[in-house]
Amino acid sequence: QVQLVESGGGLVQAGGSLRLSCAASGRTFGGYAMGWFRQAPGKEREFVAAISWSSWRNDNIYTDSVKGRFTISKDIAKNTMSLQMNSLKPEDTAVYYCAADFRSTYLKTQSYNYDYWGQGTQVTVSS
Repeated sequence: QVQLVESGGGLVQAGGSLRLSCAASGRTFGGYAMGWFRQAPGKEREFVAAISWSSWRNDNIYTDSVKGRFTISKDIAKNTMSLQMNSLKPEDTAVYYCAADFRSTYLKTQSYNYDYWGQGTQVTVSS
């Protein structure tokens, strides 16, 4: 019922910036949450950031490694979520996935709490 499509990934040098977007279709998101995860080769999926999908709240959370560098945002009218990534580091290299939580308005950091996932977009940061 929900389709998520990520875009904006690519190759960038260390210190550069990328802006990822996630477009959702199939239903609205009011009152729930959206998140970004990433997975590097040989590693488990890692939480990156999450944001409340509410017109009256704009709370968000980040994993410690991206605080101050990444910014999550939303556009409810367009059913899109974005992740602005600045000061990128080689360790940020991963496939980035967007996810939607339709069960609760509480922000969560574990992947199993999310109901729908996109196919991912590759982000590669060179040294």
